[in-house]
Amino acid sequence: MMNKNDKPGASPVPDNQAARLREIEPFYVMEILERAFALEHAGRSVIHLEVGESDFPTPAPVVEAGMQALREGKTRYVQALGIDALRERIAARYPSACRPPPGRVAVTPGSSGAFQLIFGSLINAKDEVLLTDPGYPCNANFVRLYEGVPKLVACDAAAGYQFTAQAIETAWTERTKAVLIGTPSNPTGTAVPPDEMTRIVETVDRLGGTLIVDEIYHGLTYGSDVRTALYDTDRVFIVNSFSKYFGMTGWRVGWLVMPSAFIDGITKLAQNLFISTNTPAQYAALRAFEEDVIAELERRRDVFRQRRDFLLPALRELGFKVPVTPEGAFYVYADCSAFTDDSYAFAVDVLESTGVAITPGKDFGRYRQNEHVRFSYANTQDNLERGVERLAQYLRS
Repeated sequence: MMNKNDKPGASPVPDNQAARLREIEPFYVMEILERAFALEHAGRSVIHLEVGESDFPTPAPVVEAGMQALREGKTRYVQALGIDALRERIAARYPSACRPPPGRVAVTPGSSGAFQLIFGSLINAKDEVLLTDPGYPCNANFVRLYEGVPKLVACDAAAGYQFTAQAIETAWTERTKAVLIGTPSNPTGTAVPPDEMTRIVETVDRLGGTLIVDEIYHGLTYGSDVRTALYDTDRVFIVNSFSKYFGMTGWRVGWLVMPSAFIDGITKLAQNLFISTNTPAQYAALRAFEEDVIAELERRRDVFRQRRDFLLPALRELGFKVPVTPEGAFYVYADCSAFTDDSYAFAVDVLESTGVAITPGKDFGRYRQNEHVRFSYANTQDNLERGVERLAQYLRS
């Protein structure tokens, strides 16, 4: 029997589904993306500024290394925390002043796998995790998956849309177990200043909590002093990935650096949840640290910086408010309140009217969600210029 809330043609919602499924919201940008694909299929020109994925392909030497691993038969299970050579290279990527031993590094199925291991080893039912609002939406859902309570804390432009030590202390309750920070962040591209990170580490430690820092956009930074939180403490979980800077989204290889006390527990969880991360992809990731690949990745970073330096002033000139310059990633989080009080309806209308796809603020939390949209500059300079021109014509009309 169809539930009154079911859409025609959809499968009925089973009565025995887990309650957590009702708490997890969809990615609204996927609705924008699906409509964009439909317009393209109908012959419309669409400029994709909604996708959080580099437009550059995986570097050719990395692809060849993955293919070579397949040819050599490197397709069997490996160690739960990753092949030793890759864990060693990941550890060596960190500065000598705060370099972790390889034994504290775990290779994971993307950063998503890292978060599952962290929350699976850290969170009990009803434990609270503090998250920035705006922030990456999947993080709250990882907390829910392990029956924790994600607590969104509004972070305004004055704080760079980031946590401060004071904001954490104010939001802290007796149920708070951990704090999760993304720096640079999705959707804002802003980073926590080093001196503030030091204060945050001291505050979370004093309050008896655990700090988790998502550094997935490290490498994609543009002149700012963005450094790893390992400089301040070794009692922190660091999450990173080969997806963004290294351009390996579909390979699904990430990593985490864990406190020593969690090694045994994380190992047990990895053995049970994943067995191991994709074996050929690990050998491909190992190739990504070689000098020729890094040189290409640095060239791409400079291209992203040039795109940011075009798009940011162009959006401001159109009337979007962007009070904080993004220091990393490939996003501009723009206040669109001069044009609308419903950013989702605005994003849909922009797509239908201009063929420019952008992401509504409701994907990233509750704080002024109806007044913000996210632009991704993971697209060519020509497309960015065309997109801005289309937006200009739309707003003039």
